[in-house]
Amino acid sequence: MPGTRPQPTPATRTRSWWGWGWSDAHPGDAECAAMGALVPGTLAHPLPVPRVRDLDIERPAVQPPAGLAHLVSTAPEERAAHAMGKAYRDVVRALRGRPGRIPDLVARPTDEREVADLLDWAGERQVAVVPYGGGSSVSGGVEYRGDAHDAVLSLDLTAMDRVLEVDAVGRAARIQAGALGPGLEDQLRPHGLTLRHFPQSFEFSTLGGWLATRAGGHYATGRTHIDDFVQSLRVVTPAGTSASWRLPASGAGPSPDRLFLGSEGALGVITEAWVRLQERPAHKASASLAFTDFHAALEAVRALAQSDLSPANCRLLDAGEAALSGASHDGSAVLVLGFESADGPVTARLGQAVDLARSHGGRHGGRHGDPGGTGGADDDAAVSAWRSAFLRMPYLRDGLARMGAVAETFETAATWDRIPGLIEAVRTEVGEAALKASGHPAIVNCRLTHVYPDGAAPYFTVLAGGRPGDEVAFWDDLKAVASDVLHRHRATITHHHAVGRDHRPGYDRQRPDPFALALRAAKGALDPRGILNPGVLVD
Repeated sequence: MPGTRPQPTPATRTRSWWGWGWSDAHPGDAECAAMGALVPGTLAHPLPVPRVRDLDIERPAVQPPAGLAHLVSTAPEERAAHAMGKAYRDVVRALRGRPGRIPDLVARPTDEREVADLLDWAGERQVAVVPYGGGSSVSGGVEYRGDAHDAVLSLDLTAMDRVLEVDAVGRAARIQAGALGPGLEDQLRPHGLTLRHFPQSFEFSTLGGWLATRAGGHYATGRTHIDDFVQSLRVVTPAGTSASWRLPASGAGPSPDRLFLGSEGALGVITEAWVRLQERPAHKASASLAFTDFHAALEAVRALAQSDLSPANCRLLDAGEAALSGASHDGSAVLVLGFESADGPVTARLGQAVDLARSHGGRHGGRHGDPGGTGGADDDAAVSAWRSAFLRMPYLRDGLARMGAVAETFETAATWDRIPGLIEAVRTEVGEAALKASGHPAIVNCRLTHVYPDGAAPYFTVLAGGRPGDEVAFWDDLKAVASDVLHRHRATITHHHAVGRDHRPGYDRQRPDPFALALRAAKGALDPRGILNPGVLVD
């Protein structure tokens, strides 16, 4: 069944070129100052919102051939918006007027043939090509660093944004890689189906970006990584187009799809995918529990993860994170639970989960679920507060950056036996490093975002007074300390934010040497001229 083209975003809203999300959603100067007053060592007044016209943008070093010129923009606003992702260090560089290497060209192909033509031309001219989806990377994955190429082209896939085909019987769809989250779901909604992949960046990221970064979604258990939804991929490489068969499963050798999942545009450009869908949930219920003992809360979460209850949301906030989100004001850790289903009521499963958490010392704060099974808004104040803070947090981070504060997150995953020691080591060592480097104490909070029977994914928030004018180096120093802790505890360098360039040193230490050898060989075979996202994953 053919799909439809998504409705355009209302023209009244514009994306921020320098920070997260929509320009009109950023906190004003007064709110920035109020937040900064809560973090010792910040500036007295917020840095001004940066303007593209104040940047030193050189003339493009190369021009596209006439046959491709209609796909390419050299406008300063377009080029600046495609220069970086949305990590803390990206925001600070923009605020300080130092965004790094700005691409010479921004191309928006509309089909696979145009992608191949752009790669052919770039290979002939030795132009670096950086594939670009929604630009929400927080690990340096969509920028060019270095000077090995004469010119840089940002390959924006968002004009390829259609659901091309829906198989309602097999509950799957063929979707172009440039489809942003909301547009993708809008096209699936008339079929009563959903991909059910909702990362925090959902509004500003694409299917291709999720695939290229092995993104994790919002849901805590079950199918949450984008890997779990893939039936087949089409990938355009300088060596040709890879098209895997659409299959429910296969044992035929190493999976071709697995080669490109997580490849971050270094091996090829993902142009479309067949992905597994689900019926839209009609039954929802949620609750929160408070814990005075964080270690008891960890045990409760482990018990839930090892049960067969499979909560959609099982997010544990430590006391600091709970206070920051407004979910708790008495020093308690908070466990946010949620269940949903397309088939039948989930209140009984929620009740079982609450009882299990209470047996580990949790205090039940409240629950909500429509007895009729239609779901609805949460009555639980802690759940509502957490959800609001979750959606607002990236904007508040940018407001704190304007005050000269370090406000960044990083995540990992480890087995249950290592989780308590890992969390304690990160809190202690990153906090001590921040105090030593700036003279001001740091706030290091933790929450569990995803849980598995054999482990969990801790997600850390770091708030600290920065070193005015030297914020990027300060954060890089803290990142190095955190990466060392993760490596020492055999925790992954990233659970769902991808490697990019920022995590590259940790990734080099994590991966086995024979695999690195094979990956370099794949890079050389598929991208012999070395034009695809240079510096990502392999040299």
